[in-house]
Amino acid sequence: MNNTPVGVNAPLPANAQQAAILSQDALYFLSQLHRKFEPQRQALLAARAERQVRLNAGELPDFLADTADIRAAKWTIAPLPADLLDRRVEITGPVERKMMINALNSGARCFMADFEDSNTPTWQNQIEGQLNVIDAYRKTLSYTSPEGREYRLDERTATLILRPRGWHLDEKHVTVDGEIMSGSLFDFGLAAFHNLKYQLEHGSSCYFYLPKMESHLEARLWNDVFTFTESFLGAPHGVIKATVLIETILAAFEMDEILYELKDHSAGLNAGRWDYIFSCIKKFRSREGFCLADRSQISMTTPFMRAYSLLLLKTCHKRGAPAIGGMSAYIPVKSDPAANEKALAQVKSDKERDAGDGYDGGWVAHPGLVPIAQAAWDAVLGEAPNQIGKQRDDVVVKAAHLLDFQPEAPITEAGLRSNISVGVQYLAAWLSGLGCVPINNLMEDAATAEISRSQIWQWLRSDKGVLDDGRKVNTALFSALLPDEVSKIRAAGRFPATLDEAARLFDQLTTSSDFVEFLTLPGYARLA
Repeated sequence: MNNTPVGVNAPLPANAQQAAILSQDALYFLSQLHRKFEPQRQALLAARAERQVRLNAGELPDFLADTADIRAAKWTIAPLPADLLDRRVEITGPVERKMMINALNSGARCFMADFEDSNTPTWQNQIEGQLNVIDAYRKTLSYTSPEGREYRLDERTATLILRPRGWHLDEKHVTVDGEIMSGSLFDFGLAAFHNLKYQLEHGSSCYFYLPKMESHLEARLWNDVFTFTESFLGAPHGVIKATVLIETILAAFEMDEILYELKDHSAGLNAGRWDYIFSCIKKFRSREGFCLADRSQISMTTPFMRAYSLLLLKTCHKRGAPAIGGMSAYIPVKSDPAANEKALAQVKSDKERDAGDGYDGGWVAHPGLVPIAQAAWDAVLGEAPNQIGKQRDDVVVKAAHLLDFQPEAPITEAGLRSNISVGVQYLAAWLSGLGCVPINNLMEDAATAEISRSQIWQWLRSDKGVLDDGRKVNTALFSALLPDEVSKIRAAGRFPATLDEAARLFDQLTTSSDFVEFLTLPGYARLA
């Protein structure tokens, strides 16, 4: 029997656990979120498209004149809860049971459980992820491998922070009044409905990471969602806390305003570096003269990335908010001691730079990297929980610094081939249900795959898309290299069931005259 509320259509639960997740009360709450906030979500997505038209016509972003008073005023975010004061190491990963246990037990202070870029949003993954989150909060999460090995949570675990999908993504399996529901509201709504009261009763709350925002108005919408949820569930105002990922070039110009909009609910900002690079390519893809070098040449020390990183740090500490550093994509390499040494050295350098700059913590993608990151922050923090008191008044970042897109060269055949290989392999993994995958000793997720395909799209169309040997990156060259790289992937035995479909999709995304905003949009249409 289907007990869904009037106007709500959702798949019938497959078992008693799913029935508990998709209870009538839970679905009613989701329907209230949709009816109250969907019109504004759609208006904000339309505003994104309108802004892109202006950027294509030559407009450049700048700090907003009509919010100058917010930037000039003295204010801080609301006080942080005890379990978000010390975030010196945060580990991230999908909402998969075994990975969650390993991450929660890793020794990191926080764990970002990801419904977004490192998760393929099949219906099964989303629902099982919600079940896993419930068990994680209640410390009952366990897993037995096919070989019989048992995994259970330690007595002390990382603080759990959830990342729902971004505003642009839908949850196609659920409709309200005939309209497809927001993936953001679906992921957030189920997590808050089933866990907020429990967490408050046990001395904590529900914490979130908010991805892909492009303006402070999008942050305002989240703040309204939080306020409504607290009222609906009978929770005190301000107990939900959220850290915003600054991973779009447009949001970098509105960091003060984003913190201000979420002031009562804010837990700071995070430098989402890989999506940030993708955003720069996407937003300025049609701008004459814009072109970025091979992905491997773009680091946190390149001019536009350094400016963004320091501005985020300065802005957060000025407002009493944590500044969390982004992800180094390197992971341990057990099979190659020399490569492993190089990878660990890269992570060490990355974390020591962020800690030295004044960041309050940083991300890692693998439990084996927690001690390296921990050592970097222990060296500057000692027993202190954070560096929020370290003001960076010496940092002066103007719009021109954020738009100083260097380096433009080199663009190499190796870089082009790498983009093809990474993009196809990631799509093949994603289509098979894996949202993050190690490729060439790096942990790749949707953000890094987005860089790969958007760079090729832009190189094909830019006068500056020329290899260091003088060849223009054009459709003929791309079409010659694509099957070669696919053959190498096939020979390695990777993702045979979805490889051909992934190659076709990557080809379409790259050669289509229209730029697809996110590769996960056409990808999602192919998922069950």
